[in-house]
Amino acid sequence: MKKQIVIAALALGAFIFGTSDAQAQATSNAASTTVNLILSDVISIDAGSVASNGIVDFNYVTSADYNAAKNVTVANSLIVTSSKNFDVKVKAGGADFSNGTNKIPVDVLQIQAVTGGSMVGTLNTITLSTTDQKLVSNATLGAQKSLSIDYSISAVKAQTVLLGKPGGTYKQTVTYTATAL
Repeated sequence: MKKQIVIAALALGAFIFGTSDAQAQATSNAASTTVNLILSDVISIDAGSVASNGIVDFNYVTSADYNAAKNVTVANSLIVTSSKNFDVKVKAGGADFSNGTNKIPVDVLQIQAVTGGSMVGTLNTITLSTTDQKLVSNATLGAQKSLSIDYSISAVKAQTVLLGKPGGTYKQTVTYTATAL
């Protein structure tokens, strides 16, 4: 029996001293995940823009109307979201404002980008035509950049182009386009 106790003690000693290099199995309660941000360039004129299906009216009712400049300012007319700097261009859908067969050339109207919104860039004044023209050049990128627009007809144009035309409502579509740079 002594022999068995000695063998057991030697075995236990060998086990303890022989496994000094062994390590316990490592356990982990951490995990990692890769998150990808997949970006695309974006530019849009927001549906909330006043210019979207908007109407601008110039009323010429009295002689005083034909003898003075008229101006209509539309606040927040355009709201643009763009991931890059951009230009805003404007053009008429045709050469004339029309009322049946009666015509008034679109160059009677001036359109001006004015301060007051959050859009920052070079603000221009254009005489309306069927060719795209830069209303705003190099506007700064960003979300919901707003632009106010002035529409005007000078007294000279009212007297020389509008006066004498048959009464009625003359219409033309004005299209704005935002283009990323």
